[in-house]
Amino acid sequence: MPVESGTSSAARQAKQKRKSHSLSIRRTNSTEQDRTAMQRDMLEGQDSKLPSAVRHNLHELFGQVEREFENLYIENVELRREIDTLNERLAAEGQTVDGGDLSRGPLKAKGGPRNFNMGNWELWGGDSWIVSSFKTTTSRAVCQLVKEYVGHRDGIWDVRVTRTQPIVLGTASADHTAMLWSIETGKCLLKYVGHAGSVNSIKFHPTEQVALTASGDQTAHIWRFMVQLPAPQPTADTSQVSGDDEIDFSDKDEADCDGDGSSECPTIRVPSTTLKSHQGVVIAADWLVGGKQVVTASWDRAANLYDVETSELVHSLTGHDQELTHCCTHPTQRLVVTSSRDTTFRLWDFRDPSIHSVNVFQGHTDTVTSAVFTVGDNVVSGSDDRTVKVWDLKNMRSPIATIRTDSAVNRISVSVSQRIIALPHDNRQVRLFDMSGVRLARLPRSNRQGHRRMVCCSAWSEDNPICNLFTCGFDRQAIGWNINIPALLQDK
Repeated sequence: MPVESGTSSAARQAKQKRKSHSLSIRRTNSTEQDRTAMQRDMLEGQDSKLPSAVRHNLHELFGQVEREFENLYIENVELRREIDTLNERLAAEGQTVDGGDLSRGPLKAKGGPRNFNMGNWELWGGDSWIVSSFKTTTSRAVCQLVKEYVGHRDGIWDVRVTRTQPIVLGTASADHTAMLWSIETGKCLLKYVGHAGSVNSIKFHPTEQVALTASGDQTAHIWRFMVQLPAPQPTADTSQVSGDDEIDFSDKDEADCDGDGSSECPTIRVPSTTLKSHQGVVIAADWLVGGKQVVTASWDRAANLYDVETSELVHSLTGHDQELTHCCTHPTQRLVVTSSRDTTFRLWDFRDPSIHSVNVFQGHTDTVTSAVFTVGDNVVSGSDDRTVKVWDLKNMRSPIATIRTDSAVNRISVSVSQRIIALPHDNRQVRLFDMSGVRLARLPRSNRQGHRRMVCCSAWSEDNPICNLFTCGFDRQAIGWNINIPALLQDK
């Protein structure tokens, strides 16, 4: 049998001595008097070098800590019970609320304000350790998933809705194709396969059945289409949920998106016009007001303005220090914004035919992923720095509103009529904010609904009674949503 050495034996005895002197603050069901008597017995039975008064105060403080946390626990249980009751009542009305309204501040014990000095309360995690499952905001906005558009074989970069009848949905994908979809039935109506690289964006002519696509093959294509809408089919209303549901379902089977909804689509293989002056990937393209000119943005750090009829290059817009990420045109004026990885976006003014001016907007600290025009003289920009900023074109020095999020923001869109910004995120979330930066809703990600990968783009369809918001992501699907935000929330 091995013999214990003197050194190890001394260490073991010292460890047992430290253990015997450790302080226990286990919760018991004893009364306050029993608890005080137990603490006095512990004080008398322990061999401590602390003065008796100090040890007594220490036990009193830990007793107060225990009672405070017990009060928090009891209140937490009561709050959860109230939330469950509220959910049951709202479920009968077709709504659900996840989480409590904590906007009034941290939880307070019902016995009154805290009467002891906790020191650094934040070191204990504050109240968050006991209410960590609650959400900081709750809205009555109803966000209903209406239709999923499945058929692409790779991630979808962009999604848009036609501006003329018939109203159809367009998607641009990394699988080198662009597709047109029936919004009501979710069926593919047409597939464009003319590009030799990833199709990075799709935009529709303001008055004609013409599409503009930008691609990784360093070109932009203009192609005409004719589609016939199928008869609408009734859809089951099984997806009405609150805009704040956050249950994760990342393990959803990939096979759900493998269906080839485009197998019977008519195909267009040749564009009517090819625009090719860039020396790098064309990441985005858009129509100028009137539809006679288009602008393209490229990784070659330039944006090009083309004449549609002649395919000639009219202007090359240079000045960005790094690759461009997006471009957008004003709906009623000859204005263009381009965003870049150089943390800026630029406003280009072509209202005077003889000259064009440029203004630089600085305010982000990372790649500006998109910048879009909205009502009035405002521009909204989103960035990889996890912020969205609202700018007044008359004052470029600082934004008039800043939205801070927990994930990088991709191609945003703004509802002109409702003044709502839809934010697609890298973390698979889609959030809705008003123009002043107040959060209105978060699109659901529960019950196997919503996106399972990065959400790349959002697009509003103002007057569509079926779906008024569309999103797409790298899970190879586009989703149509019906967003109902009460006027009371929008007027906050």
